[in-house]
Amino acid sequence: MVYGTIFLLILYFLLRYVLAWIEYYNNLDHRLGDSTWRFSYDYPVVGERDISDLDDRDFVRLRRKKNKIVLLMYSIVLVMFVSSMSLLSKFFLYFLD
Repeated sequence: MVYGTIFLLILYFLLRYVLAWIEYYNNLDHRLGDSTWRFSYDYPVVGERDISDLDDRDFVRLRRKKNKIVLLMYSIVLVMFVSSMSLLSKFFLYFLD
């Protein structure tokens, strides 16, 4: 139970760090929007290069970086959810057994 709590704390601080990066990327260009939980406005098409890379290369690269960070955020949240359910079950087994 102690290791699970430490693991969740580490993931929480990692999540705060990733959220700070998303906020940083949002402040670099107003076209990215202010949302921290969704991908940016233009969604890349699977299997094809983004055509707008030719139009505005810096913005497209910034958008791709932000999308990778948002995907990392969702991954951390998923791992935190599974870990918290595991910790909660251990807590119930310890005190209710």
